[in-house]
Amino acid sequence: MAKLYFNYSTMNAGKSTVLLQASHNYRERGMETYLLTAKLDDRAGPGRIASRIGISATADTFGAQDDLFARIEARLAFGGIACVFLDEAQFLTKDQVWQLARVVDDLGVPVMCFGLRVDFRGELFPGSATLLALADEMREVRTICHCGKKATMVVRMDAEGRALTDGAQVQIGGNETYVSLCRRHWREAMGDREVTADGC
Repeated sequence: MAKLYFNYSTMNAGKSTVLLQASHNYRERGMETYLLTAKLDDRAGPGRIASRIGISATADTFGAQDDLFARIEARLAFGGIACVFLDEAQFLTKDQVWQLARVVDDLGVPVMCFGLRVDFRGELFPGSATLLALADEMREVRTICHCGKKATMVVRMDAEGRALTDGAQVQIGGNETYVSLCRRHWREAMGDREVTADGC
């Protein structure tokens, strides 16, 4: 039975690596996959999903105006798809998440979305919020804070290494400006908590 999946994490947790490995597993067994990524994120080049460990694959791109149900339905006309893999899912619109739900329900094709849950201010991305509401299954791709606890938040740093508390929600590139932290250390970085003597 087809399902809508949301695989979420913070920055630099390996979401694209997991996506590419899962797609490879399907293809290795002779099953076709369809890869999509956000048009505005061209860090690896236009229409490319790339992992920090060096693996990559070509993908079709989507923008905010694209009807993803129509796009996937048109792709199906050229042959079967075992699974749709979508990277940078935080950039989906609410309507596009509903379109993906229709792909699952009406076309019977599983859709696996990978993306960030929250931005550097601790706020949900619109696409992620809708996926949290509609996904049949959610999986966390885990990474760790410098203290060893699970990182669930991310801060955006300026050139002097200070955490930014304001700015545009979307900033493409500059992965080195983001640091994944546990909630406690995110609050500390954002000025919501004082550091104790032991640094915790």
